[in-house]
Amino acid sequence: MARWTAERKKKAWIKTLFSGYYILFIIFIFGPMFAMFVLSFQGRLAGTNFPMRSYGFYWWKKLIEPSVVGDMQGALLRSIILALIVMVITAVFSTMLGMAFRKKFVGSGLLFYMIMSGIMVPGILISLGLAMVLKVLGITPTWWFSALGVHVIWTLPFGFLIMMAVFNRFDHSLEEAARDMGASEWTVFKEVTLPLILPGVVAAGLFGFTLSYDEFARTTQVAGEFNTLPLDIYASFTQRIRPTIFALGTGSTIFSIMLIGLFVLVYTLIFRRK
Repeated sequence: MARWTAERKKKAWIKTLFSGYYILFIIFIFGPMFAMFVLSFQGRLAGTNFPMRSYGFYWWKKLIEPSVVGDMQGALLRSIILALIVMVITAVFSTMLGMAFRKKFVGSGLLFYMIMSGIMVPGILISLGLAMVLKVLGITPTWWFSALGVHVIWTLPFGFLIMMAVFNRFDHSLEEAARDMGASEWTVFKEVTLPLILPGVVAAGLFGFTLSYDEFARTTQVAGEFNTLPLDIYASFTQRIRPTIFALGTGSTIFSIMLIGLFVLVYTLIFRRK
């Protein structure tokens, strides 16, 4: 009895220790984000740390004034547009690659490692290498051309791995049954394959959007004349830090959560109709 009680106490201490570690880890990860959210609602005479002197939406209002934040609105718009384009390209190409890799073909192994090199090679090296190539070719780097290229190189492997996992669990007999019923290849894909892999396609697209939206290292050398939002935020830290940055970060976080919620809503509505 005493031995059983001692073991029980030992397991309880271990469980408490791991629970405490988990709580500290969560605080370490999400604590700065929560602090940023709180500090964004400071008043006009606010600082960039605690304690808060006043409260209000002053810095949220300043966020939309170009005279205060410079080209931050333009940088935000460019980042959103770039992320949306990357999201579509990642979703489409990941699906195509996933379909192609369902069967082995000549050069499939080489192609696989070429795709994976996008996450194995350091981002700053890819950015610097592309910038040097563009300079030799006499092409001016731009956020919608060269930055788009390096972002897709970064996001495509993640979307591809998602679709590989989706197709590994895919029931091929459903497609065979549709073909036996006389359906064409396009009809099989549209009516059978796509509805079943749609969650994976959405996940690949969301990965593309998220990774592109806050990408910094791979954009530094190829953004061209106009910055994306991460570059603009980094540039602002070389000057005086204002709570406007906190408001922008909070707004970006809320936007990302709303975007994920929108995708979940659309996905739910599509499947309810079916």
